[in-house]
Amino acid sequence: MIEAHELTRSYGRLRAVDGLSFSVPRGSVCGFLGPNGAGKSTTIRMIAGLFPPDSGRLLVDGVDVRQHPLEARRRVGYLPESTPLDTELRIEEYLRFRGRLAGLSGSTLAPAIDRSLELCGLTEVRKRLIGALSKGFRQRVGLGAALLADPPLLVLDEPTVGLDPTQQQAFRSLLAGLSGERTVLLSSHLLGEVQASCSWLVMISGGRLVAAGPRDEVLGGATGAPILMEVGGDGVMAFSKRLASLDAVRASSVEILPDGWSRIRILPAGGGDPRELLVRLAIESEVALRELRREQETLESVFTALAGGRGDAWERTVAASNTEGAS
Repeated sequence: MIEAHELTRSYGRLRAVDGLSFSVPRGSVCGFLGPNGAGKSTTIRMIAGLFPPDSGRLLVDGVDVRQHPLEARRRVGYLPESTPLDTELRIEEYLRFRGRLAGLSGSTLAPAIDRSLELCGLTEVRKRLIGALSKGFRQRVGLGAALLADPPLLVLDEPTVGLDPTQQQAFRSLLAGLSGERTVLLSSHLLGEVQASCSWLVMISGGRLVAAGPRDEVLGGATGAPILMEVGGDGVMAFSKRLASLDAVRASSVEILPDGWSRIRILPAGGGDPRELLVRLAIESEVALRELRREQETLESVFTALAGGRGDAWERTVAASNTEGAS
């Protein structure tokens, strides 16, 4: 759905996007991540058609945004961080206005409004003034406007900022119902939300790509994630000693659990996946195996490892998101 090749964009002497290349598959929910100043907003605005890249090639649904800007823009529904709403209009009136701006009229406009109202859970309140709505419902109105022309790509920039936990959950459920039929590009500082909602990740820093790919691949394989085993029986200590002799294991540690079983945390060598080897070794050592799984990294730890600790902005963002999630 999105193909970016060597994108650049500068503001005077500041190069906000610097040779950025990535792709987003159709039908995915893609988390677009990076520290403050990483170039996320600039990239999002190029995808949404607000301005073109200085150089490079950007395709949206196969359409080149520089060669065919209007055609590319028609394929994108954009919800900015600060949704521009006319608080003196009723929901239905505002959507009619936005629909006309999107080129809808006559027999196409009314069905499009009804569809957006239904998708966003606004049918029962369509006559209410926007100024009387809560922040959560205002976000729904903004999303409804982005959906009016039934675009194949939704671009959402911090859609849950300022919402309370209940509103965040409601908006997250709404997005889950929209996925599959269309591609969603989601930029958010709430990293737990991205990890739970997104099937694809793109991480940037300093205007350049840090990592991109399926979520589980990025979280599970990018940094050689540890493996956890729970084993029991008389051969546990002998088993743990044999682990140290394996070339596929860099290090391991043993923790005795309250029920007498042992939890072993294993660091693979070279980022490999020795789980099949571990199962065979457990059988040979005659230990009972209760659990074997790769410990999934968090977005925070993966990004820090991949970005090499560049900049303190990401650390502040992580701290803020963790505090907000805890509250």
